Amino acid sequence: MRLSQFFLPTLKETPSEAQIVSHRLMLRAGMVRQLSAGIYSWLPLGYRVLKKIEQIVREEQDAIGCNELLMPTIQPAELWQESGRYEDYGLEMLRITDRHDRNILFGPTNEEVITDIFRKEVKSYKQVPQLLYHIQWKFRDEIRPRFGVMRGREFLMKDAYSFDIDYESSRHSYNKMFLAYCRTFSRLGVKAIPMVADTGPIGGDLSHEFIILAETGESEVFCDKTWLDKDLTGKGVDLNDRTNLEGWVQTTLADYAATDEKHEAENCPVSGDDLIATRGIEVGHIFHFGTKYSEPMGATVLGPDGKDVPVMMGSYGIGVSRLVGALIEASHDENGIVWPEEVAPFRVGLINLRTGDDACDAACEDIYGKLKNAKIDVLYDDRDMRAGGKFADMDLIGLPWQIVVGPKGLANGVVELKNRKTGERSEVTLEAALNQIGA
Repeated sequence: MRLSQFFLPTLKETPSEAQIVSHRLMLRAGMVRQLSAGIYSWLPLGYRVLKKIEQIVREEQDAIGCNELLMPTIQPAELWQESGRYEDYGLEMLRITDRHDRNILFGPTNEEVITDIFRKEVKSYKQVPQLLYHIQWKFRDEIRPRFGVMRGREFLMKDAYSFDIDYESSRHSYNKMFLAYCRTFSRLGVKAIPMVADTGPIGGDLSHEFIILAETGESEVFCDKTWLDKDLTGKGVDLNDRTNLEGWVQTTLADYAATDEKHEAENCPVSGDDLIATRGIEVGHIFHFGTKYSEPMGATVLGPDGKDVPVMMGSYGIGVSRLVGALIEASHDENGIVWPEEVAPFRVGLINLRTGDDACDAACEDIYGKLKNAKIDVLYDDRDMRAGGKFADMDLIGLPWQIVVGPKGLANGVVELKNRKTGERSEVTLEAALNQIGA
């Protein structure tokens, strides 16, 4: 993409309403713009990051045999009345009345809808287990939306749901999702620690939040410092081998980690310098809630003994839009964002220091073409403006690599290659630059 054709409204000054780093940088980098309190338009740069995160989440869900579907944003109140949550959920639920005076709502979550789908279509134990997920926009009417996309009212989430015949099978589904989450966050380039957590309005008997440690986080969290060096990629784990998978999950969770609601200082097995007490950003939450929804909503299957059995269920969420802010909180410097390569909106920023100079223009067109042919996302800054502004914008938006082309370098047969994460700059031949980037 040529920057002269790309909609990128960057800001030099920090907007006064932005209280945390991710909100400030997302506004300054032209990623989002606020439409109203807690509701944002995603501009091209931000939307590219959002879609890349969404795709990684999707790939890891698919890898454990989860089936993608798409459920509506608007839900009938009757389903929530049936489960008993319509009045219990609270003021965060946006309740609406349509022209026929029917009560409907903008879905804050989808347990009722997915249970309704399941009970209408699945009748036998031979049709379970089932793992279903969707990636959809949700709305929760936060009393005080703040911190940009980190605590907005409208947000994009991945929700998955498991349906099993018995407790043992249901826990296996929970463990499969636990592994998928660990792999997802590892691919995104962040350390998300699974912590024992409160089940809240979702309910259930077992719950883990996946937390990125950050002083700007909204939650108080406590964990053993061993988590900082723990490998959460799940390499070599066979998700179809229940014993192998369960053993890995138990080993992983052997070290202490808990959210504030679950932390008991007097009973904590870790103390002194070994205990990290800080704040964290919740980016994922998984729940095992058994028959909480299946029993009141009649989601049963015919068991092997010929009797109806309420299915055991689990629910698993990842905050896709929230992750954009969380990644920035975890990876930035004084000049702007530093994107992990897997989610960067473009992998390479190509900077023409003298637009209009025949040699510079020709060299940049050649590089631009080669990067595109190699299927590498490149943002070519072909604007006719001062070099300082180009450098500032490129550092601000945080692309992993910069190739800088100027008349002096070309005269010596080199370009400048910059690694955004390390700040390392080197003058190399064009061929060497392309090889290092992987073109």
